[in-house]
Amino acid sequence: MNFKTAGITTTHLNLLAALFLVFFCNFSFFQHVIDVYPVTLINIGFLLSLAVGLTACIVLFLTLTTPGLLVKPVLIFILIASSIAAYFMNMYGIIIDDAMIQNTLQTDFSEASDLFSAKLLSYCLLLGILPSIFVYRVKLAPATWKKASLAKIKTILFAVVIVVGLLFLFSKFYTSFFREHKSLRSHINPISPLYSIGEYINKNFTVKDIVMHPVGLDAHSRTPNNGRKLIILVVGEAARADHFSLNGYQRNTNPLLQGENVVSFTNMYSSDTSTATSLPKMFSLFSRSQFKKHKGATYENLLDVLQHAGVSVVWLDNNSSSKGVADRILYRKYKKPDVNPICDIECRDEGMLVNLQDYIDAQKQDDILIVLHQMGNHGPAYYKRYPAAFGKFQPTCQTNQLEECTREEIDNAYDNAILYTDYFLKKVIDLLKKNAGTFNTAMVYMSDHGESLGEYGIYLHGMPYAVAPEAQTHIASVLWLGNGFNIGQTALQKIKHEHFSHYNLSHTILGMMEIETSVYKNELDILHPLIPQR
Repeated sequence: MNFKTAGITTTHLNLLAALFLVFFCNFSFFQHVIDVYPVTLINIGFLLSLAVGLTACIVLFLTLTTPGLLVKPVLIFILIASSIAAYFMNMYGIIIDDAMIQNTLQTDFSEASDLFSAKLLSYCLLLGILPSIFVYRVKLAPATWKKASLAKIKTILFAVVIVVGLLFLFSKFYTSFFREHKSLRSHINPISPLYSIGEYINKNFTVKDIVMHPVGLDAHSRTPNNGRKLIILVVGEAARADHFSLNGYQRNTNPLLQGENVVSFTNMYSSDTSTATSLPKMFSLFSRSQFKKHKGATYENLLDVLQHAGVSVVWLDNNSSSKGVADRILYRKYKKPDVNPICDIECRDEGMLVNLQDYIDAQKQDDILIVLHQMGNHGPAYYKRYPAAFGKFQPTCQTNQLEECTREEIDNAYDNAILYTDYFLKKVIDLLKKNAGTFNTAMVYMSDHGESLGEYGIYLHGMPYAVAPEAQTHIASVLWLGNGFNIGQTALQKIKHEHFSHYNLSHTILGMMEIETSVYKNELDILHPLIPQR
């Protein structure tokens, strides 16, 4: 049949699109399903029913979302979006939820460019553009409004009957599929990514006026005569705990920190799995349940409370942004050579330290908190994250296409970036030591989330927290204290293996700064049990 001459109905076009999406854009979904339900004689009927049922669900979805004259533009958008989603799902094993979309939209161009590749373009061409050309050129058979409406109703009913029938026939399988393996549904393309886009829009654009609630207005220094405080808080990027030799990793990725009196918290966990969602929780004064209940991102955070108490606070950023955390304090960006003096293929984290002493000297009376937001181990281009001198582990993955590299090459590049972080943190400690005569000094290092390096076919980060592998939530965290804090290494070693999380950070910093405020919770302060006078 010559579609251009005879034309096809909207129903048939949606069916063709659904079949295309099921068989060419859902490899990740079926791969994860087969991992749970292997291809055996017992499972084969269920697996075939999934293909038929998924086709019916997508037909139903397209029928409900492709209205009248907009059927072609909507289908083209869905096809192109699905091709992009298929690439990231297939190549990195990720789930595209609303948090992942938020993280993507808040990533700057230089970081996003690491994800561009010829393979991504080929996915867009073969799975997005070419079928879109067919949709654009195909002639739709004319139909009256009544006929079109009747056809839509019949399609909806038919799709529902198929789905319900399959659920009944294979109820034993679908019971476990829906109850025990909820994460599998997150891989359905395009329904899951498009639903997530809707979730993101609903969360971020449906409320016109977002009121920022003040927090800790009663904050003040508890013991101003105990000496001025200088604390540098280093926010790491994608650093997982099990790749720090301080935590028992077989490679010596922390040669410089091992020569310092640091404590590495071996059971520190992130609040989420992406920078965009972790940072607001990391600096919040709420617990996990309270943050969700009270929409914690609309409340002031640790940095605001410290400012209320008269602390000088500054955020230096060599990453994409503070994700709104530093919107009300002094903020400086270090991603460009005109600001950051240490740049080669990209600007380096240590550039944030070059003129930092000048800032410290300019604060004549106040306590000081300096936040350094690292580029750290931002993937997938780990080979870019460290200067050539730190390429100790070889060979390395020299591309952003991680699936083209061996696990050894990926680990080598990732570990070299950890080596550079070790060097960077040593320089931070050296800077603090120079100021020990004027301040009680401390460094707190905590990563925003972890990183998957190919385990179970999963790369990068951003999985929903409930199903995320431990590699994405078990994070690196290191503490160095100057003598002014009067906490010995023996005491610190006693708590290094205790379970802590991002939600301990804000209260620990308030305790270290000796800030008195109603929002401080001593039970969340990691160091509180070690200082009797508090």
